[in-house]
Order: sequence, then C-alpha cells, then structure tokens
Amino acid sequence: QGIGRPSVYHAVVVIFLEFFAWGLLTTPMLTVLHETFPHHTFLMNGLIQGVKGFLSFLSAPLIGALSDAWGRKSFLLLTVFFTCVPIPLMRISPWWYFAMISVSGIFSVTFSVIFAYVADVTQEHERTTAYGLVSATFAASLVTSPAIGAYLSASYGDSLVVLVATLVAVVDICFILLVVPESLPEKMRPASWGSSISWEQADPFASLKKVRKDSTVLPICITVLLSYLPEAGQYSSFFLYLRQIIGFGSASIAAFIAVVGILSIIAQTVFLSILMRSIGNKNTVLLGLGFQIFQLAWYGFGSQSWMMWAAGAVAAMSSITFPAISALVSRNAEADQQGVVQGIITGIRGLCNGLGPALYGFIFFLFHVELNELLPDQTSEKTTMQNPTIIPGPPFLVGACIVLLAFLVALFIPENSKASSTKKHSNSIGSTLSNNLDQSNEEDIEPLLQDSSV
Repeated sequence: QGIGRPSVYHAVVVIFLEFFAWGLLTTPMLTVLHETFPHHTFLMNGLIQGVKGFLSFLSAPLIGALSDAWGRKSFLLLTVFFTCVPIPLMRISPWWYFAMISVSGIFSVTFSVIFAYVADVTQEHERTTAYGLVSATFAASLVTSPAIGAYLSASYGDSLVVLVATLVAVVDICFILLVVPESLPEKMRPASWGSSISWEQADPFASLKKVRKDSTVLPICITVLLSYLPEAGQYSSFFLYLRQIIGFGSASIAAFIAVVGILSIIAQTVFLSILMRSIGNKNTVLLGLGFQIFQLAWYGFGSQSWMMWAAGAVAAMSSITFPAISALVSRNAEADQQGVVQGIITGIRGLCNGLGPALYGFIFFLFHVELNELLPDQTSEKTTMQNPTIIPGPPFLVGACIVLLAFLVALFIPENSKASSTKKHSNSIGSTLSNNLDQSNEEDIEPLLQDSSV
C-alpha cells in the first residue's frame, strides 16, 4: 500500500511526471494536429480541447465525491492512467489520438484528487504553502519539458519524443501503484463501498447556484469567469498560432514557454507579495487584469516575433491575477466557508477550460484565419493566411474586450467585507436575543460569508 507515510511530496512527484510527459509532446502535437486537420485547424483544435475541458468540469465533482468514499490512491491511478492513455496513440493513429484526448476529459481531473490528497495530509495552516508547492511543480514541469521535447524532436525525430513521453507516463503510473500510500484513513470513509453518493455532491452546477445568493462572492466569480475564459482559449491555441502564423520554430516555442514560465514564477513569488503589501489586494487584482488586457491586445495586433516576446513578458505579470483573486476570496470568507468559495472558483475555471478553447477556435474560423501549408521548423518566414488583410489575431482582441468587462466588474469587489459582515451578523444575533425578533432579516446575511453554526 505504498512506501512511508503519505505526504505532499508524493503528490508533487505525481503531478510533475504527468505534466512533464505532456510537455514533451508540445512540438510533435502541433505537427500532428495540422497534418490530421489541414483545413480549419484552429477550429478543430478548439473543439477537441473544448470537449475535453467541459467533460472535466462535469466529472470533477463526482470523482472528488467518490474519492471521499473510496480513497484517493485508486482515483489517482485512474485519472493519471486515462489522462496519459492517448500519448502512444499519437504515432499509431492520429485520429484515435484526438478522439481519446476528447474522451479522456472525463478523467482529466488529477488536480482535484491531488488537492484532496494534500488536504488529507496537511494541517489547515499548512495548506496554502502545500498548494503553492504543487502549483509551482506544475509550472516547473511545463518550463523544462517543451524545451527537452523540442531538442529530441530536432535531433532524433518525433517518434523518440512520443516514446520518452510514454515511458514517463508509465513511470508515473508505477509510482502511484507501488510508492504512493493511501492518504484517507479507513475511519474517515463511509461504512461500505456501497455507500450512496448524493447528487448534490456530484452536481457540477450546485456550487454555481450558490453564487447568486452572495453579493460579495458574486462579482469575484464573474471576474474569474470573464478573465479566465480568454486565458483558457489562449492557452489551447497560442503555441499553434506562434508556429503557423507568426513563424516560430520548435526551439523558439520551447524558449518562449521557458522564459514566460520563469518570469511568471518570479511575478507570483516576488512581485505579488510586494504589490499585496504596497497597493492592497483588490488593486493587485485590477493591476493584473490591466496587464492581461494589454497583453491580449498586443497579441492581437502583433505580427512580428519581437512583439510576441514583449507581450509574453506582460503576460508573465498578468499571472498575478488568479493568486490575488484567491487571496481576496480567502479574506472575504469565514473560516468554515473557505472550501466552499474556493471550490466555486475552481468550478468556474473548469467551465472556462471547456468554453474558452471552443470560443477561440470559432473566432479563428469566423475570421478565416487558416493555414495553407505546414511551416518548416527551420524557417522564420510567416505562413501565408487565406485572408492576409485581416487582423492577425482576432480572438485575442475579443479576449481583451472580455477582460475589460472583468476589470469593470472587479471595481465593485469590496476590499475586505469579512469584518463588517461579522459585525453585522453579531448585531443581528444581539438584537434577536434581546427583542425576540423573527427571521425577517435573514436575507440581509450573505450566506457564503457567515458561520451558520453560530
């Protein structure tokens, strides 16, 4: 049943190996995608990633609830196995590869199980640091692996890259099977494997319904939705866009990922803490959204390589937005509501992972941004588009407009309402005790920000 006591480091290794394997395939995947779908490449990429993301959003609560009943280890094994199953199919059958990527979205929720695993093995005051370590490991795997994959692809061909990625995935599965111990004690689980799971636990929309009842969490959630929707779409198509439209080679794409990744880590560790102390939580969110608007507009109008590099540096600074929003949520929620509101934010991000890629793919298709030929890896010339007179990146400009709406909504987020909410709640209790009033004032209490057990 594993080696040693369950710890955060078991979770870190699982995440690193899974995303390292997929990061290696960045260069081969772009080639296979265009060869498989020579027409409407961006549209098909958006649909594939959109189906995968939406299935992940639907299945995440159910898998999380089942792991609460049956333990984490079995579901870690299940999610990693099915997430990595499509990897060897890239060289065997591209059509089956893309079909399996779409369907594997049902099980592509490793992060949900990993965060539950971390929560099992840490105290509450340790949890933020532990989650940060897991997220940093995820970023580190994506900083290093595309560059290694690009080098192997240029030197030995794509087949070797797929083989190495497959071996890394197998190592990850064996690590879970042989090394990772179960983190959920038997006494914490229901009495039997036949224990029922309520629909409310498995309903992905249940948490979203609660948002309408809370005037403080509502603008935060709308901000997350409007800001992460373009980010999810951008992530699904941006490397293909750099390769085929701007003219980046595999080595340039790998270097771009590494540089932006390193700058993002610096921004989230160094600049984020400085900004939080100097200008406050809410203003940090607004600054991050401002950087994101600038970055997306630059991507949309940019047609030269140096413009992409400059916009990438701005993108690194925009990465402070989500950590700042998470901190703002934490400050505005009571201790017993932290899991609820953080779960709502995660659910909205999962929904964006399905809608964002589909949106970007459709906009590329709508504006006739198509590829006439596959760009050779060594050339720096841009691939000709069917309609060269249009703006190079229309989805990025649409994304900038969406983030602008997020910026306007974020202006209405209170800086910190927990203290005032607690004071109001205490006054309500006092008046109830002294005057025996009825419950007519209940609608004034923000349901997600109060301790209902008081």
